Amino acid sequence: MTTKQRYDRCLQWFAEAMPVAESELTYSNPYELLVAVMLSAQCTDKRVNLVTPALFAAYPTPAAMAVATEEDIFAYIHSVSYPNSKAKHLKMMAERLCEVYNGEVPDNIDDLQTLAGVGRKTANVVCAVIWQQPTMAVDTHIFRVAERIGLTTKSKSPLQTEKTLIQYIPENLIPKAHHWLLLHGRYICQARKPQCAKCGIQDCCRYFQHA
Repeated sequence: MTTKQRYDRCLQWFAEAMPVAESELTYSNPYELLVAVMLSAQCTDKRVNLVTPALFAAYPTPAAMAVATEEDIFAYIHSVSYPNSKAKHLKMMAERLCEVYNGEVPDNIDDLQTLAGVGRKTANVVCAVIWQQPTMAVDTHIFRVAERIGLTTKSKSPLQTEKTLIQYIPENLIPKAHHWLLLHGRYICQARKPQCAKCGIQDCCRYFQHA
């Protein structure tokens, strides 16, 4: 099976098995998604969704968060991973949104990465989810799944995986493919014990074929 054939087979199956594939984070606007994605670093979406309702009620806009203290923000997010650094980054992010971007979340990767606590992965998520741009955010799930299936080969970094995926996945499918791979890794192709019996792409999966 060629690489292109493997991609075509996987994408066909995902399209049929997961016609609706969306972020599991709860948000209602670009600012809320940005905050939620920042909080989700090395933390579960479930945990983030537990803390954001009160956080968003207290700070419904970047302007509201910008004038809060780090201690105030920490009180709302103390149960997520690395709350001290995330509280600091959220305040700095909100301040820059107000000072440079008129309180609006930028719609491109470069500007997003000028915000405190926002790396390439977070910027890619925001661009893909909010504006349906062909950006591929590679987290630990996607990095693992792409390598296991055989969509990548001995990838050395998330950036290398990202470049390979966007090379083979049709541009219009990239935003949804991010969720396909992420959700597949979260619920089926799990790190410690992949649920191969529940998977519909055994025929093109390098891991299954050699297990």
